[in-house]
Amino acid sequence: MLDAYPERFAVVELDANLQVSNPVDIALYDTFANPQGDRDQVRELAANPLVGSVAVYSWNIDDDLVAAALANGADGYISKGLPAADIAAALEAIHGGSGHVYVPSSGSVAAAGDWPGREEGLSQREAEILALITQGLSNEAIAERAHLSINSVKTYIRSCYRRIGVASRIHAVLWGIEHGFRPDRVRIEPGRRD
Repeated sequence: MLDAYPERFAVVELDANLQVSNPVDIALYDTFANPQGDRDQVRELAANPLVGSVAVYSWNIDDDLVAAALANGADGYISKGLPAADIAAALEAIHGGSGHVYVPSSGSVAAAGDWPGREEGLSQREAEILALITQGLSNEAIAERAHLSINSVKTYIRSCYRRIGVASRIHAVLWGIEHGFRPDRVRIEPGRRD
């Protein structure tokens, strides 16, 4: 998404389950298959002296969730529905201290990006639910993490199972592992800091 702006951004990717150990100007916290911005992870990032600013990056732009992320120390909240140019501008504004919520205005919604399971017909939300199943979470834990009712989670699970052609949770986990739904354990790519 930021490849078009190499003169403006040096991207360092880090597994959300690891601590930041090198200074970064801004941490972009992607909520896909991770706790939403209302949890301790955002608070920990914001408190880390190696992190300049924290931006939550999510499809979920529910007002309560956004408010909780900001209350937990996020400097900004960016919708995944924004075009890349708007995301780049939002990151620069957040880094500059103009922390706000950046959501698409009508007509500026980006074409959906890529996600695991897209080729198999999974929606973004179904893919996120399957990623959480692959991590071993219970339906209740998925509901809490995804800010959904338990009935909505069950509906997404049934739909997901139909799309990937499985009939049980164990087969869904195996399918998820085979199709890239496990979280990266260590994924650090060195970046440059200007």
